Order: sequence, then C-alpha cells, then structure tokens
Amino acid sequence: MAHLLGGENLTVSFATRTVLDGVTLGLEDGDRIGMVGRNGDGKSTLMRLLALRSTPDSGRVTKRGDVNVGYLDQGDVLDGDLTVGAAIVGDRADHEWAANAKIREVMGGLVGDVDWHANVHALSGGQKRRVALAKLLIEDHDVIMLDEPTNHLDVEGVAWLARHLKTRWRANQGAFLVVTHDRWFLDEVCNYTWEVHDAMVDMFDGGYAAYVLARAERDRMASVVEGKRQQLVKKELAWLRRGAPARTAKPKFRIEAANDLIADVPDPRDSVALSKMATARLGKDVLDLENVTLDFLGGESGQKLFDNITLRLAPGERLGLVGVNGAGKSTLLKLLNGEIQPTSGKVKRGKTVVTAVLTQDVKELDDVSDLRVIEVIEREKRSFSVGGKEFTAGQLVEQLGFTKEKQWTPVSDLSGGERRRLQLLRLLVGEPNVLMLDEPTNDLDTDTLAAVEDVLDGWPGTLVVVSHDRYLLERVTDNQMALLGDGKLRGLPGGVDQYLELREAALASGAIGGGSGAPTSASSSSAAAPSGASEAEKREARKDLNRIDRQLGKISQQEEKLHTQMAAKSESGDFDALGELNAKLQELLEEKEGLELEWLEAAEILGE
Repeated sequence: MAHLLGGENLTVSFATRTVLDGVTLGLEDGDRIGMVGRNGDGKSTLMRLLALRSTPDSGRVTKRGDVNVGYLDQGDVLDGDLTVGAAIVGDRADHEWAANAKIREVMGGLVGDVDWHANVHALSGGQKRRVALAKLLIEDHDVIMLDEPTNHLDVEGVAWLARHLKTRWRANQGAFLVVTHDRWFLDEVCNYTWEVHDAMVDMFDGGYAAYVLARAERDRMASVVEGKRQQLVKKELAWLRRGAPARTAKPKFRIEAANDLIADVPDPRDSVALSKMATARLGKDVLDLENVTLDFLGGESGQKLFDNITLRLAPGERLGLVGVNGAGKSTLLKLLNGEIQPTSGKVKRGKTVVTAVLTQDVKELDDVSDLRVIEVIEREKRSFSVGGKEFTAGQLVEQLGFTKEKQWTPVSDLSGGERRRLQLLRLLVGEPNVLMLDEPTNDLDTDTLAAVEDVLDGWPGTLVVVSHDRYLLERVTDNQMALLGDGKLRGLPGGVDQYLELREAALASGAIGGGSGAPTSASSSSAAAPSGASEAEKREARKDLNRIDRQLGKISQQEEKLHTQMAAKSESGDFDALGELNAKLQELLEEKEGLELEWLEAAEILGE
C-alpha cells in the first residue's frame, strides 16, 4: 500500500502539560482509522497536525506531493451569509454538479431536506453540520479527516455517513481518519484504531470491538494494576460479545479469545432483580400517554406534532427513542415530565413517580457554578446504593471520571462533557425512579460513556433515553420506539436497523417528504453510490476466507499438540527437545499471524 502522509517525532506542549511526546505514525492507502481517547488527551490536536492546520513544537509532518487532504473541524467554519447552495458548490453552475452521480448521492444523503436558498446562519446546528459535510464530501480527496462528524447528526444521518465512507473508495484506495465517540460508527467503518493517551498513541487492528479486546489483553499481559478499569473493559467486552449479530461477525480466532477472556464476567445487568426493585419503588403505575395529540408549539391550528399516540411505561422499563430531527423526541420527554400539556388526550402519572431529566444544554448547573464538584454531590446526598452496593459521593464521582484532584474543581471551570457527567450524577443521587436522558452522549469520550453505562446498569428504575448513538441505545435499553416525523409513535422490535428500514421505505414512497427548498436534481440517499469491490474480487475473497478458516483450524490443532509435547518434555527435563519444540511453535505462531491478517483483508473486501 502506498504511503500518503505521516508524522515523525511529533511533540506538542501547552503550558506545563505535554499533549504529544515524540509520536510517529502515518496513513497509507486503504487505511480506515478511528481515533479514541479521553477528552483533552490530544485527539483533535493530532488531527490538526496531520492535516497541516497547525505545527508541532518539534517533529514534522510530511505528505506525498499529489495527496489531497480534506478536513472537517469540530467548529462551525461556514460563511453564515452564504446560501446553502453557495456554501456547498460555490459558484458552479447547476448542470456542472448535477451531472455528477457522486455529488448527487452526497446531496441526497445529507441536504435533501435543507432549503437550498436559505442563509447558513439561519440553519440549525445539525443542518450546518450536514452542509459542512456535504461541502467536504463532494470534493475528490485522497485523505479525509473528520473531527466529531456525527455530532448533531440523527441515527439516519450517521448510518448514511457510514455507508458513504465504506463505499467512497475501493478497498485499497484512499484513507480517512475520524475522531468520534460513536462506537457503532467506529465499528462499522474502521479497520484500525488509534488510542491517544498519556502523550502517546497506541495502534490496534480493527474497529472499536477489536480495540476493546486488544486493550484488555494488553492490560492483562502487562499486569497493569488498574482493577476498576480492567473490570469495566471486560464488562464492555462481554456486551460486545453478547450484542447484536452484526457486531459479532468477527473472525473465529477473535471470538474464541474473547470467550476465554470474559468467561467469568456476569451479564451487564440483572434484569429480573432490577425489575423487582423498580416495582417496589414505583408500584404498578408509572407514566402513560393515552390518545395524546399535540399541536406544533407556536404553529398554526391543525398542525400536529403528535397525532393520537399512546405510550405506557412499565416499572423498570428501559426505553430508547430514535427519530429524525424535529420529530418531537425532546418534546415527548417534556410531556412525560409534565412540563407541557397535550392538546387532547391524557397523561397519567403514578402517585409515587419521581422524575429527573438530563437536558441537552445542562443549564441546571448554572445555579451551582460557584461550588466545587464534590460539594455539588454532597449537597444532595453523601451516600447511596447502586446495584446493591453502597457508594460514598466521592466514590461515585470518581467512578464517572472525576479524579480526586478534579473533584475540587469549580463547576464554572468544567468542560461540556464534565458538566454533563456531573449533572447526571446530581440527578442520580436525588434518587428518582424515572430517569429521562436527552442526548446523553454529547461531549463524552468512549471511556466515560462506558463508565456511564456501568452506572446505569445497576440503576433500578424506569429509563427513557433519546439518542442518535445506536450503540448506547442497544447497550442500556431493552426496547426501542421511533418517531418518524409523521406524528406517530412506532415500536421497533427489530431495533435501530428496523427504524432505518422504515425511514427508507417512507422516503421511497413519498409518505415523508424532504424540505421544499431542496435542489430538485438532488437524489435520495438510495442514489447510486461509488462502486466498492467488484463481484469477482468478492468471490475470490469468499474463497480465501474458507481456505484460511480451514488452515487456522489445522494450526490450532498443531498448536495444542505442541503444547502437550512441551509440557511432557518439561516434566522429563529434556530441555534440548523443549527448545526445538518451542522453535516450531514460534514458526507456527508466525504463520497463524499471517493468516489472521489475510483473513481481515478478505473480510474487509466483503464488508464483514
């Protein structure tokens, strides 16, 4: 594979803190890289360096002369005075871009429902993000760098972006580097993972699931004394192994390794025990919406956001809500919480119900901005129980990533992700029995998300989660429902995949239209996509997979036989023979590693 760009001995320091220390890495054709790490550890800094948007204190970034790099920043970089059309295609005539199938596919997938003639400054955050993405993706770049591209995108938008990136180039062409907290997205599109931590970068084969396994193995082999973190990683790994079929389509050798590692890990949560506890705390009645209709707030009479919907929440139920932007997900939470009243229908609330809502903007912390983190929690309660275990306020705060030093930070100095963690803790220690979370993953890194999920696993109550993060929804909720933008609420026994199928069918039939100002020549998201591997290449890849599986099976048998022979020679003290057997074993392991790499390359061609 051809080298595209790279960094040599990159070092960056801010004040007294070193963010990157002598980092050397590179991107080659075919690389699909996801970058993970704690907030503030240098992910965005490294991406800006590689995109030549900033310079290191020492070291250098080099790229092949003809390589074209596209870069999407976290911030809003569009000219607010431009129209949507001008921001995306510039002064190109309509026939120039409309004749290009690749450009039409991007337009249909990202901005088909955005007013083509609206000014950028009048758009919502999600619309601006999609316009910026469209502007980047219609260009022919050899390398694409995306910093939190899924922020403000709904489930449908995230799925479209994943599909586009998987088919944008052939398997051995182009490269992209993406920073995101969306773990489903990482697993779906990446073949390598970079973990940025402690001023260094560790590299792993595979997406998020493979990274979690490799990190757990690395920690165990190095005898790292990080008990809490190891257990959390193993628990996350257990979920990955027991999760949806799409996530377990991994090589057999990886599945066997995962099974050995998590053999002693319990299920993420004891649903029966939690249900009993929730019933005891809540009684039989929780929250019910019966034949509820709600007009658009501030809209004309007769315009309905919800049209005769019914929803009944049971004690201990864990419900996930997905839907297009503007379909009313946050409004539904306000109805359940009693903040607004329906136009018609009934909202029934159990006598013992105590609700708590984590909002998107976390403005609730403004009234305690002068306090320190630990003071905010101790002000509510000094100890409480999670999953049958007693925690002090300090222990719980530490579990969600606030170190002993960080616990004494004033609330006013916290980052967005830290404020979100603190407000969630504040809600939990108030001991509600109905918890509603509105986009809880915003601004959180993958380690913090795993810690939040661990806390929610042991929380006995009714949980309602609104999120575009399908990994989180599958992880912490047992049932999902959808708002499709037509005023109805639908159950999703098939999960998020079923929601995407419903949306695709509705758009194809015209039952749910896009924005009236969209360019008429832009196609839907089902427009022809750039071709991936050819059918001949796929047939050859399937043959390779079958062949490699057979070879790996034979090697496993030989490996087991060699271990038995070595054990016998060790007991007899025949160290010369033991050395010969060990040399054979090392040759066998090298052959096995080569076959595993071949397996992964063939699986990538097939998109598995």
